[in-house]
Amino acid sequence: MSWQQNYDPLHSLLYSSLVSAIPVVLLLGLLAVWHVRAHIAALAGLLAAAVLAIFVFKMPAHLTAAAAGYGAMFGLFPIGWIVLNAIFIYQLSVDSGGFEILKKQIAGLAGDRRIQALLIAFSFGAFIEGCAGFGAPVAITGAMLIGLGFKPLEAAKLALIGNTAPVAFGSLGIPLITLADVTGLPLSSLSAVVGFHLTVFSLIVPFWLVAAQWGWRGMMEVWPACLVCGASFGAVQFYISNFRGPELVDIAAGLVAMGALILLLRFWRPKGESGIRNQKSEIGNPIRAWLPWVMLSVFVAVWKIAPVEKWLNATAPWKFEIPALHLAVQKMPPVVAAPELEKAIYKFNILAMTGTALLLAGIVAGLLLGQKPAALARLYGRCLWRVRTSLLTISIMLALGYTTRFAGTDCTLGLALASTGWWFPFFSPLLGWLGVALTGSDTSSNVLFGNLQKVTAGQVGVSPILTCAANSSGGVMGKMIDAQSIVVAQTATGGAADAPDAGTILRAVFWHSLALAALVGLLVLLQARVLTWMIPRT
Repeated sequence: MSWQQNYDPLHSLLYSSLVSAIPVVLLLGLLAVWHVRAHIAALAGLLAAAVLAIFVFKMPAHLTAAAAGYGAMFGLFPIGWIVLNAIFIYQLSVDSGGFEILKKQIAGLAGDRRIQALLIAFSFGAFIEGCAGFGAPVAITGAMLIGLGFKPLEAAKLALIGNTAPVAFGSLGIPLITLADVTGLPLSSLSAVVGFHLTVFSLIVPFWLVAAQWGWRGMMEVWPACLVCGASFGAVQFYISNFRGPELVDIAAGLVAMGALILLLRFWRPKGESGIRNQKSEIGNPIRAWLPWVMLSVFVAVWKIAPVEKWLNATAPWKFEIPALHLAVQKMPPVVAAPELEKAIYKFNILAMTGTALLLAGIVAGLLLGQKPAALARLYGRCLWRVRTSLLTISIMLALGYTTRFAGTDCTLGLALASTGWWFPFFSPLLGWLGVALTGSDTSSNVLFGNLQKVTAGQVGVSPILTCAANSSGGVMGKMIDAQSIVVAQTATGGAADAPDAGTILRAVFWHSLALAALVGLLVLLQARVLTWMIPRT
């Protein structure tokens, strides 16, 4: 027998929504206000979600436990697996001396920290997002900024804000490919609309990134760099998303943005900085600096070639149905057009997963750099010890997210936003923002709310392509405040005496996240009510 989700157990959508928000409000309050350690706050949120699921939403206890266990497993594999191996690659670069060379190269290109933030947090972060996603960009760029001399809170804040515009096209377009699969809408149309939205914000985010840390005056001193970085990234993003598809958007745009910034620095410098210094004699071998990152790019690119990925999945499949949970929970209208059983299939292909590609890239780079296998094993053990608490926290966070998903409390919050009628196009991106803030993933948000966006669009008379695309576009702004990303940022920037806790990081980025999501809402509302000619037809 399957259990049917009930999105309004209190017979008032307002009251049901307020109750549904308790776990999230509790989690954020414990983190941001009371400075409770992240794993304890996550556990409190999970317990609150479980109590609500069982006693308010009447979800059977065994299904609640199965949902939490499913989320906990997914938090470790692949999310924690990817984060661990991203930290391993960074630490390998540090221990081999390559990162010291990289620092000198970057300083030779740009001694100004604002330019370094644009190069690393925005441009290089977008490249990593396109290759791997799932927290890897925040882990790597946050650690790199620390290595360049940024304070831990600065590094975390910049890494999180920088990791916005690329997210919808991350991990070779998986969020949009999934959205198209869930909604049945054309991938090319969704890619084009999201590409337009995020091209606008690719122009905004570099300015926002610098202003958030150095203020309006500091931003105006480097506005040419912000403009070149955003315009070059946005132009490539728009072209590929509209005419080639979502798979290579971030990789190409990130590389072009880095190249454009480097080219600009040959002709222009911020006030008070001299031209590019010739440091070849003191920099050292650049191959040592870039080898780990080249290996990362090569391995992830090869892993994601369709025939290779298909062969790996066929060669070493590892998937199974979650006992008691698979096809046991029924989603109901208006979240879906007709009752639909939720699948609960745990998939982790130990060969084809991105985290494995990161691990192999690190091992090969280490061997090429002259590291012995025993030394690499010790280094990996150090990295595992460093992130042990973070892995536990991520696992609990995902357990919380999966409990709310299968209980239907996420959908209750979504229905509250969907009930806004004429204003729904404005709240549509905020629904995606909420989904990412709850689940930690633009892909998961698209799975959670994609059909709801489509159904509600039909009810209020706007294009379902626009609202479904807005779910992904708005969702990217929630990436900087989801608990998973906050924990990853804390992990990447931890270890120093002045390392911030998760609550401090959350407070530093929350209002930036909400403001950017509201701006996406205004853009979508304008398209829905005035610029309707811009929306592709199904």
